Amino acid sequence: MSVITISRGSYSRGKEVAEKVATELGYECISRDILLEASEEFNIPEIRLVRALHDAPSVLERFTHGRERYVSYIRKALLQHIRKDNVVYHGLAGHYFLLNIPNVLKIRIISDMEERVKEEVRRENISEEKARYILRKDDDERRKWGLRLYGIDTWDSRLYDMVINIKNLSVEDAADLICRTVRKPNFETTPESEKILDDSLLSAKVHAALVKIAPKSIVTADDGVVEISDSEGLSDIKNDAFNEIKSIAENVEGVKEVIMNMHRKTDNHRSVNPFHNI
Repeated sequence: MSVITISRGSYSRGKEVAEKVATELGYECISRDILLEASEEFNIPEIRLVRALHDAPSVLERFTHGRERYVSYIRKALLQHIRKDNVVYHGLAGHYFLLNIPNVLKIRIISDMEERVKEEVRRENISEEKARYILRKDDDERRKWGLRLYGIDTWDSRLYDMVINIKNLSVEDAADLICRTVRKPNFETTPESEKILDDSLLSAKVHAALVKIAPKSIVTADDGVVEISDSEGLSDIKNDAFNEIKSIAENVEGVKEVIMNMHRKTDNHRSVNPFHNI
């Protein structure tokens, strides 16, 4: 039992490959589900979030802490699905959120530009010149999303366990390669990988709960013990904000203890550095 993420460009047949793999393995295949869940938490219509994903990431700057909220909600939604195991995910930055989880097979599907142009022309009934322009723009925007939001280059082959050029392969061939690879012992779910995923999911839930009031917080979890720090160092926060952050985190399901690695301003403006519960 394992998890597969498939990163792809538009019209590179990655969606078809993902669906074929899921069918062959009897796995759940997800993509848009994650967007719908994130949209609900973002509290904006899903169609607007869909449109935002096809524009430069600066569109998120129109929302308060838009970048941090988007990343936090997508991460939480993805990890909740992945925790069920036996999942194929094709969509945005699955490999980014699951980098350190050992039972995840990370795939990149690429395709020849001319083949993609032909497919775009066929589907949209447009000229080859316009199709090529659209595809290059789409590739550029997807790359910007990775670099701006996650600090990664989706074209970097080191992010993946396997990069498949589908130019000379059928969808069935590519799916067969992936299915045979994921059955290897390296990608089996183990107690260790389950714990890593459980800890990642809990930290994602806590961060999503805090992101509106503490968007730059760093949250880690270990067997229900959650540690919260500030990405900009131990910066001072007001006493009421400190207590609110701690209270929200304590009320997230699965949290047993909260450790606050932040300086708290007292009424007389002296800083207190509480590393454990108060």
